[in-house]
Amino acid sequence: IFLDEIGDLDPASQVKLLRVLQDRTYEVLGSSKTKKMDVRVVCATNRNLEEMAARGTFREDLLYRINLITVKLPPLRERTEDIPKLVQSFLSNLSQIYKRPALSVTPQALDWLKQLPLHGNIRQLKNLVERSVLISSKDTLREEDFKSQVDQSPVNLDMIKLPDVGTISLEALEEQMVRKAMAYHRNKIGKAASALGLTRSSLYRRLEKYNIPYDEASD
Repeated sequence: IFLDEIGDLDPASQVKLLRVLQDRTYEVLGSSKTKKMDVRVVCATNRNLEEMAARGTFREDLLYRINLITVKLPPLRERTEDIPKLVQSFLSNLSQIYKRPALSVTPQALDWLKQLPLHGNIRQLKNLVERSVLISSKDTLREEDFKSQVDQSPVNLDMIKLPDVGTISLEALEEQMVRKAMAYHRNKIGKAASALGLTRSSLYRRLEKYNIPYDEASD
């Protein structure tokens, strides 16, 4: 059995799960008859269970019970070579669900997807692909199809990984964000300024300040 997000399990459920794993028995809801089980358990979490156990928010005895073999999977942004395969898999499934057998994606769109931070990992990528399929009237998804959906996605500030305090100055961080916004929006001043929450004149001043090249004709 696969237990996803086990780090979110409440204390009462942790006790019940520990008893099941230790005794290898369980009772069906509404029944008093005890049944035996013979299963292998695979758990997944994006939390640090060792730290949670030290804080007392996750049972240490349950951690020892489930933590026999650990496989650490890097975030999707650190294995971007998997993104094209995942997208193709999602499209194959969606083509059956929505009766659109000709669904495909351009190489340029895949290259663009590989540049996204994807803090939500596979779930975020899957959601983006499905939303783009639903919104687009074309069977071949292009870069702009995905981009329009990313621009409309709400940002979860808790998921944004900021540098540790003291490792980078605020000015250097601002320069990085300006450069990233300009690259993301292909040097379009208006869109980059909007994404950064700046006026065009404020963005112009920062472009000059950080000596970032731009072409007004491209806007």
